[in-house]
Amino acid sequence: MVYWQLFLAFFRIGIFGFGGGPTMVPLFYTECVKKYKWVTDEDFSDNLALANALPGPIATKLAAFIGYRVKGWMGALVANIAVVLPLVLVMIGLLQVIYRWKDAPGVYGMIQAIGPVIAVMTGVLTWEFLVKGWKGAANKTGVSLSLGLSLVALLFLDWHPGIVVGIALVVSFAYSTWFVRKRRKKDSKEGAA
Repeated sequence: MVYWQLFLAFFRIGIFGFGGGPTMVPLFYTECVKKYKWVTDEDFSDNLALANALPGPIATKLAAFIGYRVKGWMGALVANIAVVLPLVLVMIGLLQVIYRWKDAPGVYGMIQAIGPVIAVMTGVLTWEFLVKGWKGAANKTGVSLSLGLSLVALLFLDWHPGIVVGIALVVSFAYSTWFVRKRRKKDSKEGAA
């Protein structure tokens, strides 16, 4: 039954995720966090950041992570097949139609109308992550500084988002390692005293 749920959830993501990664992320969130509760908000956001930093399509990386979390290697395989299968089938069919009718006003208008929908879906998900991150942050100054530096790097320095995410991962890892070592030293000194 769980394999069937995995297949259906990721098949729906594959069908409705027109446009690739940006449109699929909110669908992944809805299916895997809200509907089936296979992963928590924190796990999803952490793995989304990691998936963005790694090369390749985000859909297959998130499907593999969540499928593996739910049912191991077989779950990862089922999730990846399910998320890719509708894309392959629909792409083969639609490419024939689009190439034949690409200059027709209705088809052109449909393709152009998808952009704003993607922007709104991505904006809503980003806002939800910002609100949850802000509420859960122990150090609001650090979050504000990270957000500000990221915006400057993306908007004014025109850095690639992957570079910004990679730097954030390295800085976060270094800070958390330093913080854990500092806490261990403090605990060992208190234990010795």
